[in-house]
Amino acid sequence: MTVEPRGLRNNNPGNLNFAHQAGAVLENGVAHPRFAYFKTMDDGVEALCQQLRLYFQRNINTVAAIICKWAPPTENFTSAYSAYVAQQMAVDPNTVLQGTPAQAARLALAIIHLENGRQPFTYAHILAAAEKVWGHTALSHAS
Repeated sequence: MTVEPRGLRNNNPGNLNFAHQAGAVLENGVAHPRFAYFKTMDDGVEALCQQLRLYFQRNINTVAAIICKWAPPTENFTSAYSAYVAQQMAVDPNTVLQGTPAQAARLALAIIHLENGRQPFTYAHILAAAEKVWGHTALSHAS
């Protein structure tokens, strides 16, 4: 029997650490719990998009900077992670992103794939979640 990746078991495809996100609880059933568990997969996808939106609001707006926060070098091979995400988005890791739902969706797709070893979502599904989080508009201070 194949075991689902942790992020999918937790309805948390971005493997967000538990930080008292709306609708989240600390995962259970593991030796060292640290990740959020969401009631539904859509809740987890929206939380991933919300985290990306927060990064853009804080001017953390390049793939390299986002992934350095998302997957810090103390725990991950961050440069390879950034290179993969940038390649999937067809941008340089240091390109300043615009902070749009479309870019967040492309970021989220690459993160989900890398975190779980497979991609269970379509771009349209992730884009709908990003648009819901963004309120259908880009951030006002993004250029």
